[in-house]
Amino acid sequence: MTTHLQAKATLHNGVEMPWFGLGVFQVEEGSELVNAVKTAIVHGYRSIDTAAIYGNEAGVGEGIRQGIEETGISREDLFITSKVWNADLGYEETLAAFETSLSKLSLDYLDLYLIHWPVEGKYKEAWRALEMLYKEGRIKAIGVSNFQIHHLEDLMTAAEIKPMINQVEFHPRLTQKELIRYCQNQGIQMEAWSPLMQGQLLDHPVLADIAQTYNKSVAQIILRWDLQHGIITIPKSTKEHRIKENASVFDFELTQDDMNRIDALNENLRVGPDPDNFDFEFKKTPFNMNGVF
Repeated sequence: MTTHLQAKATLHNGVEMPWFGLGVFQVEEGSELVNAVKTAIVHGYRSIDTAAIYGNEAGVGEGIRQGIEETGISREDLFITSKVWNADLGYEETLAAFETSLSKLSLDYLDLYLIHWPVEGKYKEAWRALEMLYKEGRIKAIGVSNFQIHHLEDLMTAAEIKPMINQVEFHPRLTQKELIRYCQNQGIQMEAWSPLMQGQLLDHPVLADIAQTYNKSVAQIILRWDLQHGIITIPKSTKEHRIKENASVFDFELTQDDMNRIDALNENLRVGPDPDNFDFEFKKTPFNMNGVF
């Protein structure tokens, strides 16, 4: 399944998405961001994940342009994700937000567009907009982020098209087994944000012990654990050596015993907000985001 950096998952509409990508949350516009995206592409990454609220789509677009120029690959070789922010949920508002994101990224289409958070009373109209953009071929796949089972069930009462992706907080202290089982049964591919729990797990003794066994870093152990659970993962880094190290997870496999040991670390502990209890629906700018989206 996940034997090399460019290995792909097949979404339920037949579109292929890399199992592994680069996240750029909390990376501000500027040369560091542009270099991180370009560096990831040069080192073989083909998936880049951003969002309108990150305030960095223009820099991501420039990094993509430079990465393509340096490697000679085509735009079609890349898989680019962005997300519509809470303040822009609604049919017309979401269509306008999509155009803004596409313009900032300097792209003709997106590979994946997500509803960022399940704002009550807003996400069904936004989903209708995503469905239209998908039917027009302007987005290759559509999905959601931070949706719980009841949000997905509610969305699907009105949806023509089932979400292809649900991107959620997922790491060894938040394993979301019931949600994963539900999504697998529905054919919705799960994707992990904050796979390293904002760095809070990097000195965990159990993970450090397992890492020593495989002669790998704790980060590599966690990212491999994601992949072996069949979950797409998008760790964030701006440093070249970390971008390379994070992706070096295809030359070993965790035993079932070690997978179980990591699973057992679950505490249902979030570093981000609870999708059933958040209060940032209508803010339009990045604000004290505290490593949580």
